[in-house]
Amino acid sequence: MKSRFVKVRCQKCKNEQVIFGKASSRVKCLICGDIMAQPAGGKAKIKARIVEILN
Repeated sequence: MKSRFVKVRCQKCKNEQVIFGKASSRVKCLICGDIMAQPAGGKAKIKARIVEILN
């Protein structure tokens, strides 16, 4: 499967940022520090709202 970048929106502060779909470490919001994604073997478990999948 192809790796993709994903635009997500933080549930706490509504900040939007682009993250890697197969992140190998925790991804935190740049504004409030809330965890947006955690590694889960292959794909990251995304805890934020997905806004757009980028190609």
